[in-house]
Amino acid sequence: MTGENTAVTKLNTALQEAVNTLGAENSGALFERPKHEGHGDRAANIAMKLAKSLKDNPMNIAQKISDALHSDVIAKTEIARPGFLNVFLSGKFYADVVSDILKQGENYGGVNLGNNRKIQVEFVSANPTGPLHIGHGRGAAVGDCVARILKFTGWNVQREYYVNDSGLQIETLGKSTQARYFEVLGQEANFPENGYRGAYIYDLAREIIAIEGEKFLGVPREDSLEYFKHYAAEKIMNGIKSDLENFRVKFDNFFPEGYLHKNGLVKSAMNELKSNGYAYEQDGALWFRTEDTIGDDKDRVLVRANGIPTYFASDIAYHRDKFITRNFERVIDVWGADHHGYIARVKAAIKAMGRNPDDFTVLLIQLVNLLRGGEIVTMSTRAGEFITLRDVLDEAGVDATRFFFLMRRSDSQLDFDLDLAKKQGSENPVYYVQYAHARISGVLREFANRGGNVDALDGEDIPEKIFDDKNARDLADALSFYPENIVQASNELAPQVLTGYVLNLAGVFHAFYNTSRILDEPDEKISRGRINLVRAAKIVIASCLELLGVNAPERM
Repeated sequence: MTGENTAVTKLNTALQEAVNTLGAENSGALFERPKHEGHGDRAANIAMKLAKSLKDNPMNIAQKISDALHSDVIAKTEIARPGFLNVFLSGKFYADVVSDILKQGENYGGVNLGNNRKIQVEFVSANPTGPLHIGHGRGAAVGDCVARILKFTGWNVQREYYVNDSGLQIETLGKSTQARYFEVLGQEANFPENGYRGAYIYDLAREIIAIEGEKFLGVPREDSLEYFKHYAAEKIMNGIKSDLENFRVKFDNFFPEGYLHKNGLVKSAMNELKSNGYAYEQDGALWFRTEDTIGDDKDRVLVRANGIPTYFASDIAYHRDKFITRNFERVIDVWGADHHGYIARVKAAIKAMGRNPDDFTVLLIQLVNLLRGGEIVTMSTRAGEFITLRDVLDEAGVDATRFFFLMRRSDSQLDFDLDLAKKQGSENPVYYVQYAHARISGVLREFANRGGNVDALDGEDIPEKIFDDKNARDLADALSFYPENIVQASNELAPQVLTGYVLNLAGVFHAFYNTSRILDEPDEKISRGRINLVRAAKIVIASCLELLGVNAPERM
């Protein structure tokens, strides 16, 4: 399979073949990293799992497996109570890891999990009522990284932004902009009670004045409202798209909510729910049976008595379009943490469509605390006082911002230290990782300056002797776990797995670099082997940073 580690496959195959000799075929026996140092390079607890079925002591079973275990990637084995099989890896294992990476290049780690199945990741989807704030930015980084990981692991990924271009919020945006327009021109404003108060509304009003002048002073406000709604929403949406592009976030599709209403998709979805018994009419309104379906505290309104659909109705029609019309096999939505209670309702709607609710996953994005000088920067979205994504990018840069957003589980609160993000030193995580890549690039440039040809290096020319050194062994070992971390990040939709992995890999590389002679090693074969080892490290670091949407610089 493309992207796999053949050295690890060989190791696990040898284990399963040894287990087969006991009559326990297809046991799923695998080696794992030991929890404690000194318990071998890999360990297996298969003997304890088989004790009951084989009616034997785990220690005896482990010894029998050890006696039948033969592979050139294993140096020796040990049995530890209460039945662990610990193995110490040979230099051949580490040499094979490096050779695998050099052969596969950027494909290394890209294990095919999706088999080209259709999956949609819908994220950001912020209402076009104001610029993106840092919470939106975290959602953008998470959604984009998840999409990159899924694509790398064989899924057919579509990235979508749902544009809420209808409803009360857009109405309020139009009224807010209209009021500021009249205010700037010295007229009575009548600013809406729940209007948007940010300075950007004044900017929109001044732009309209520059374009249209005092044209709307003599027009009834209800007649000009549509213009203000359209202008403000379009201008804000264009700004959002620009910010996302600068943040290295691209979408395959922008899906407008208005499409659902204009094309009768909401009405069609409601009729379907009524026909299959999931919706009923009462007191002039249409209700969804959420109480019976998911044990909700009450049934939820789909269409109000005045005939206006709720946001829930639009969301049902939207997800029906995803699953039924566009036939996505899986759908992943990235939502703010305050929407947690909404998940079960949408899952109930998906069940009502005849689809498996487990095919729908929601990633929740918790709040971001922005720290400056060790103090939390206070924000109030109601008062229009918030830190925009653009502000953070201007101050910290795209690389640090993305990396910091991805360092923690998305559903856990994040403290974003601006001062740390701007530091050019090893205490800054993204700098530490990028410096590892730049260091390797420097080694390879110097090799070329001395007359060496990197492309002419034999990827098989990796003397096992170089792995007598613990730091070299640790580096190759860390590289061997990349595919495993990719699988975990893909299955769990967890970008933080990769930030943690690449930070550890960078640390292991720096330790090797600081203790090992690479170009100045007098033994030419050892020198070439170490060059190949750092070349492999460069490939993996660059691959991981690409999935995180972070640059891998050649110089720093």
